[in-house]
Amino acid sequence: QVQLVESGGGLVQAGDSLSLSCLASGVTACVPAMGWYRQVPGKERELVAGVTSGGTTYYDDSVKGRFTISRDFAKNTVSLQMNGLKPEDTAVYYCSASDPGGNGCEEYDAWGQGTQVTVSS
Repeated sequence: QVQLVESGGGLVQAGDSLSLSCLASGVTACVPAMGWYRQVPGKERELVAGVTSGGTTYYDDSVKGRFTISRDFAKNTVSLQMNGLKPEDTAVYYCSASDPGGNGCEEYDAWGQGTQVTVSS
């Protein structure tokens, strides 16, 4: 069973930078896709950035050029470097890990507990 523990987050001012990290435990030889989502009250959780099991990265348009996702496959960690933060980036950020199943791997979706990021104007 994959478990995710996030660190980072906090209160910053607009234009500042912040870094989030996520450590995955219980990862087997089946390498999951990992990513970061965020959610504000009253809205659905949305994808911020992700990295596939093969290392391909992708971003939501709203964070392209400002956020960078990176992954250490050996340490089972994924990080999100957030630069040029805006008040609209304020949300609870969740780390995710998922495997669609097949090829001897089990299907699953795992989530971290979430970490608050607040950007003041």
